[in-house]
Parts: sequence; C-alpha cells; structure tokens
Amino acid sequence: MRVFRRVILPVAWLAVFAVIAVTLVKIAFVDGLKPDDAVAGPSAQVAIPVVQAARATVTNSVEIKATVQSDAPAGVRSTAAGVVSHIFLEAGAKVALGDRLYQVRTELPPEPTEETEQNTTTAGEPGASAPQQVTARVPLYTYTDVLAPVSGTLETLTVLLKQQVGVGEVTGTVNPGTFTVSGAVNAAQQYRLLAKPGSAQVSVVGGPAPFTCPTVVLKNNAAGDTPANAGGGLASAGGGSVGRSVPYAQAGPGGGGAVPEQDTTPTGTLSCAIPSGVEVFAGLGATMTVTAGESANVVTVPLTAVQGNVKDGIVWLAPAGSGPAAGGDGGPAGPGAEGAAAGPPQGPPANAAPPEQRKVQLGLNDGTVVEIVSGLAEGESVLEFVPGAPAQEQPGAQFGPGPMGG
Repeated sequence: MRVFRRVILPVAWLAVFAVIAVTLVKIAFVDGLKPDDAVAGPSAQVAIPVVQAARATVTNSVEIKATVQSDAPAGVRSTAAGVVSHIFLEAGAKVALGDRLYQVRTELPPEPTEETEQNTTTAGEPGASAPQQVTARVPLYTYTDVLAPVSGTLETLTVLLKQQVGVGEVTGTVNPGTFTVSGAVNAAQQYRLLAKPGSAQVSVVGGPAPFTCPTVVLKNNAAGDTPANAGGGLASAGGGSVGRSVPYAQAGPGGGGAVPEQDTTPTGTLSCAIPSGVEVFAGLGATMTVTAGESANVVTVPLTAVQGNVKDGIVWLAPAGSGPAAGGDGGPAGPGAEGAAAGPPQGPPANAAPPEQRKVQLGLNDGTVVEIVSGLAEGESVLEFVPGAPAQEQPGAQFGPGPMGG
C-alpha cells in the first residue's frame, strides 16, 4: 500500500499531466498554423428559362369590359324648303320608320314667257297703241312630306303651321328606345380582332342570361383622341407589331412565370346593338366575349418568348446543351416540394454562344400562347423570355434589412 501511494500514484499523475501538456502544445503550435477552412456563404444561380415548341389548340377569345348605353335620338330634318302646311303627329306619339310627321309647301318658280308688242292704228291715228290686257299668273306649289327617320317615340317636334323651314333644318327628334353595349379596346386587343368577328356573347351584370349580339362594330379612335404609343408602348418599331415588356430572368422564388401588364390605353371601341326583346337599362355593366378564330393542333410557344405577336415575329433559339427542366414546363421551379423535385431549369453553359434569332410567321394567339405558322418546328427549344426586355417589379415580399424596433 505504501509503494502504491509513494510510487505508482505519483507516476500516474505525471503521465496525465504529460498527455495534457503534449495536447496543448499540439493545439497551440501545430493545429494553429493550419489555414482555416473557407466558410460557405449564401449563393444563388440564375438560369435562363427555356421552353419547347409544343402542339396545342389556340382559341382567340377576347373579353372586353363594356357598358350598356341608350342609343342617341335621331334628328328629324326637313327635306324641302318652304312653309309648313300641315302637321300630322304631335310630340310624344309612337312612330314607325317612314311615318309622315309634317308637310312642307314649296312654291314653284314662274315659267318664262315671251312678251310680244303689237302696234295698231285706231280711228285713223297712225302709231297709236291698242290697250293690253294683263292676265294674273296662278302660283303653282309642290307638297313634300317629312318622314320619321327611325322607329320609336317622337320626342320633340318644333315646327308650327305656316313656319318657314329650310332644307336640312333639324325640326325634331325621334328616340329609338334601343340600346348598345360598348367597351374600349387597347392595341393588343385590336390586333387580335383583325379577323372582324361577326357576333359577340354578352353577359349583363345583374341582367338576363347571356345572349348573342349579332352585329359587332369595331371603330378606331380618331387621330388626336388618344396619344400614339402612350403608356407602355404596345406598338413596336418593327413591322407595326405589338411588343411586350417581359422579364429576362429572375432569381427569386416564383419569379419569371408572370406575364407583365399590357398597355391599357384605349385605341378603339367595340360595340354591338342589343337585340329587341332583351330587357336592359342604360348604365349596366357587361362583359363582351368575342371569338375571332380557332386553330387546333398547331405548334405554339408562350407569347413572352416572341418579339411581336402579329403576323411576323422573332424567337431566340436556346443554345446547345440547354433545355427545359425534367418534369417541368421549362419555367423556373417554384418554392416547395414540387419545385425541388423538378429541379432548376437547365440554362446554357457560362461559355455558350449567344442565342440565335429566328424569324417566324405567327397566327392566332389567346393572350398566353401564340400559334407558329412557320419557322419553328415542334420540340425546338427557345428562350422563354425575350432577351434584354426590361424586368417587371414583382409584388410580394421584399428582401432586405427591415425596420429597427425594440
């Protein structure tokens, strides 16, 4: 026991202290001289979305917000100059197209006559003239009936008996009692309605069931009413086609898939006369759905991939080695399990050549995709967004330092 306490135990303590000392020396003079490992920081990879041309059915249906309006009264114009000789109807009467409203009497000009002078002698007095007998001219008149220009209610009639009226003078109004649904269209919608649709489906807010409006009229705004290319510049410089401002590539969650807002500056008016028998009132809101063609099983790409969307356009072919993400539609993967499973889109390599431009012929579009008539085959990959187009600010959460608070 004495040997353990005086020999073995002190030796054990010395061994422990020696191990501790060696460890401290190693930490201080060996491990401390090694370079620190680089700390991994946050990083992000921006890939250019790519889509493939695919077959689909394109239905060119345009929805327009409209308003029900009363048709303006038609003016009653005198068709002859003269004096009112008879009034057939009074204000407030129901009239049909062509009904007689009042009558105008017009005096005819006198017919030209040849004057002859006869010199005779009387009672032996040469050179004396015989007295001439003057016959009074009977005036001649024509009578013209002024007719109702449209069917409806004779709202006003301002003529009086024996009143002098002139040709074209407005002497009253006829209220047709009909309605028209009308709405403003912008440049993009006008381009989609180049086929001149013949009818529209109208749904009146709080009114009857949707009905067909048989006659559609598309009118352009008069020059000077609307500034050309105001707002977002729908009309592009090339070929009079319509361009779109789209984001090129975005590195945030959910970025890159939204279509930017279009210019809403009115450039025309689409209207349609509401059929008789449909009960409506002026001021009601309505939606006009106009279908101007359908193309089935045609090659299509998103509108965001094309510069111009009428007749002629340009697409950018994806460089070799890039393509849409597996299991996705070529757009950037969104946050969540589905986006993680699909993986990020495969963009071109860093040293890849710039995308190649290609001209294509365009057909119908439905506001989301456009028909490729020629210039691009099914399965070819193109950039989903036009290169260099300005990015649109995306609504949602803003990343950055927040407000300081206690």
